[in-house]
Amino acid sequence: MPKEYSRGQRVAGQIRRELAGLIQMEVKDPRVGFVSLTDVELTPDYAHAKVFFTALGGAEDVPEILEGLQRASGFLRRELGKRIRIHTLPELHFHYDRSVEEGSRLSQLIDQVVREDEAHAADGKPES
Repeated sequence: MPKEYSRGQRVAGQIRRELAGLIQMEVKDPRVGFVSLTDVELTPDYAHAKVFFTALGGAEDVPEILEGLQRASGFLRRELGKRIRIHTLPELHFHYDRSVEEGSRLSQLIDQVVREDEAHAADGKPES
């Protein structure tokens, strides 16, 4: 039987979906236009939420995006309270998620090694 998701995981998923919609449709700050939310982690008492994001522009835009998200956090929290009914509305803490960037870097390294390996294999074959 598949493992059920805990209430905290369901609430975190709902918060991520609602915040993603709010950031895309309601936040007017141009600094946060190209942001994708990857995960939300809630403390057991729901007092704090770590909101992880990636930036389409890459790591060089992160300080500006982070500043924009922090400035909008009060608005986002208020709007979140209107959409989600939970006893304690979490304080939002935004963190840049490097996993997508790191995954891309590792994929490029693997591709490079495969190409080098194929080149070495081709050099070692006798020509007909």
